[in-house]
Amino acid sequence: MKKEKSSRRKKLHRKWIYKYRLVVLNEDTFEEHLSFKLNRLNVFVVGSLLSVFLIAVTTVIIAFTPLREYIPGYSSVKLKREATELTERTDSLVAVLKANDAYMASVKKVLTGDIKPYDLNKDSLESNTGINDVNFDFETNKADSLLRVEVAQEDRYNFSGAAENTMNFVLFSPVTGSISSEFNPKDKHYAVDIVATANAPVKAVADGRVIFAEWTVETGYVMLIEHLNGLISVYKHNKSLTKTQGDFVKTGEVIGTVGNTGELTTGPHLHFELWNNGYAIDPTTFIDFN
Repeated sequence: MKKEKSSRRKKLHRKWIYKYRLVVLNEDTFEEHLSFKLNRLNVFVVGSLLSVFLIAVTTVIIAFTPLREYIPGYSSVKLKREATELTERTDSLVAVLKANDAYMASVKKVLTGDIKPYDLNKDSLESNTGINDVNFDFETNKADSLLRVEVAQEDRYNFSGAAENTMNFVLFSPVTGSISSEFNPKDKHYAVDIVATANAPVKAVADGRVIFAEWTVETGYVMLIEHLNGLISVYKHNKSLTKTQGDFVKTGEVIGTVGNTGELTTGPHLHFELWNNGYAIDPTTFIDFN
């Protein structure tokens, strides 16, 4: 048995190291040009080393050179960077759009009467958009809460206070006509109703930007214009509007026409309001409607 194993090993050894000669001949003259002495072991070793070399070179090309961009399945570094930047910008735009949508939704609620004007504040917008998720737990007592409500109510509707004192300019008249209903905070009528001819032009009282221009059930076509110094003018019961949300308007520019739209109207007129930093003010203090 040992002799047979030894004989097999010797034959295998001779088989691997048995030399062959590779000759390159001219087919016509049989002249020898090249010749190589080879054996199976040399061919195997050289083939293995060549395979390892090719694998290593391919790995280096894929890992450390831009040539990998031409290999199917690999994207460029520039493309990845641009995709990351676009993703970050998209997230920022989504947050801004959510905040704007929450703001416009709150404005619509004020116009339709779903909430009171003093319920619209920054805290409610942050809670709706999720911008500020930090929860603060302040302990208060009943007396403190009642005092805060009383002071807030008295200060907000103190129409002879700082709200009017911060405004020292005259505004352009939106329409010309007689006042049928005056500014009366006690009856919660924070506007003046000006009787005017149907289809008469309604004009902007000052330069500004339209922040709301839509139809509401109770007050028909409504427009809100944001001006400088925290001033907002409101125009209700219009027959039509010539501006849309986001438009910029100049003083005296036509923004709509007098109408009789909405459920809360008794004839062609303009329901006009002025708000300064969240406080309703008497428009007749700054505008001559005659």
